Amino acid sequence: MSPEPHPLSPQDCLVALMIAVSAADQEIRTAELVAIQALVNHLPIFAEYDADRIKTIAQTVFDLLEEEDGLDALFGLVHGNLPEKLNETAYTIACDVAASDGKLSQAELRLLEEIRHELQIDRLHAAAIERGARARHMRL
Repeated sequence: MSPEPHPLSPQDCLVALMIAVSAADQEIRTAELVAIQALVNHLPIFAEYDADRIKTIAQTVFDLLEEEDGLDALFGLVHGNLPEKLNETAYTIACDVAASDGKLSQAELRLLEEIRHELQIDRLHAAAIERGARARHMRL
């Protein structure tokens, strides 16, 4: 008897974190959705990913975030299914989604801080990732 497959692929975990950051301020903006779609369409980590899963993963995230300990449950799923070598990738794309609309709410900043802590991203590395996201999404 083979073990049960993981409920989330590593790519699903990346999408889930992007959706969570987008939903953190209770308002999912079009720019954030466009950023998620663009990242899924263009990053090599998503080359074999079925983009139709984004809706399913989004609903999973929304359902989890409605629960009292939903964020902890989300982080549990991520820890169980995301290889450690993708932790910086996860933080990077979460920062990109947060920065994509040109506004960083306190809720988004708090969630990014929690993601950084949960994924054990070194503070210096996190600062570089955050600065890169800010630079990529700068506007005139």
